Amino acid sequence: MLKILVTYAVQGEFAEIEIPDAQVYYLRTGIGKVKSAYHLTYAIHQIKPDLVINMGTVGTLNHQVGDILVCRRFVDRDMLSLTSLGLESHIDCNELLSRQELCNHFKGNYVCNTGDSFLTEITHVEGDVVDMEAYSQAFVCREEKIPFIAVKYVTDVIGQNSVQVWEDKLADARIALGNYFKVLSEQM
Repeated sequence: MLKILVTYAVQGEFAEIEIPDAQVYYLRTGIGKVKSAYHLTYAIHQIKPDLVINMGTVGTLNHQVGDILVCRRFVDRDMLSLTSLGLESHIDCNELLSRQELCNHFKGNYVCNTGDSFLTEITHVEGDVVDMEAYSQAFVCREEKIPFIAVKYVTDVIGQNSVQVWEDKLADARIALGNYFKVLSEQM
């Protein structure tokens, strides 16, 4: 039986999911890259999952509030300015996912841009959506050779909304993500 670890940052993002022929575990990581990486690493060593799915909320410049995007590529916006020093800032999870033939039925190949700040002002953002945890989780999973994918609900448009709008949209996100996984499991 497939062991799936589902991660989310805050309780408001949690949605229980069922996936046929899989044992699902849940982990609330907390907000931010460091907390997220720490808690995920600990859980991986305890649970030994075959797949990690990060579900949660994101901001965007290019999509609509209410969109659900499947992210397989990740950017660390805090490290982008340091790539000239040889530091890594991009992770593509497609190879490990396809090699193990996991998540082929998850439609989408979006880019999630991760940083340790909640973006409220329009600025150049590489990628489709922004969050505060996914890149660090993708990094941990790659190092542990565990396939990783993120399913994200757009709660706010950068420059148009505030942290309060994000908080107000958490209930919508939880319902929509739960419905997304319900439909997905029925298709499997």
